[in-house]
Amino acid sequence: MIRIATGADADAFHAIYAPHVLEGVATFETVLPGVEVMRERVLGRLEQYPWLVWEEAGEVLAYAYASRFRERAAYDWIAETSIYVRADAQRRGIARKLYGTLLDALRLQGICQAVGVITLPGVTSVAAHEAMGFTPAGVWRQAGYKLGRWWDVGVWQKTLAEPANPPVPVLRFRELRELPVWQTLLARAG
Repeated sequence: MIRIATGADADAFHAIYAPHVLEGVATFETVLPGVEVMRERVLGRLEQYPWLVWEEAGEVLAYAYASRFRERAAYDWIAETSIYVRADAQRRGIARKLYGTLLDALRLQGICQAVGVITLPGVTSVAAHEAMGFTPAGVWRQAGYKLGRWWDVGVWQKTLAEPANPPVPVLRFRELRELPVWQTLLARAG
């Protein structure tokens, strides 16, 4: 089941995220943020952007969210996206369905571009993004230092909608989730 995240999911998110912080490079965060910080992140983002959960039998197996790409108002129509799947739930199609629902939500909000930022080589992440229709948009060379070495970061971009000129203001996620179209999207995502 796909649903909107709540603060109560922070423990599960923390458990899924911890290996990426401590042992991996999917994130450049180097200090485990803690459950309370995860809760604050969820609650802080949900006003403007979706944070979605894949849950089975009461267990959170994955989460995906969007966040502001840059602070300037001119960037309102582009969002950065992220997804994390619990290790024992990978390769089951969860990421594709959950990420697809996230992208659909962004499209409904009026966001025109989604950006995925991937530590390279990131073979699995690159393949997943490209399967979702993202295309390479550039590489930041030696952008982050973690686990004793420098890492390049690739940027993948997906057009969600052609931008209008002038653009229509982006609908906040808090407002979108009150509309019938949101319930339709969740029902279709299954």
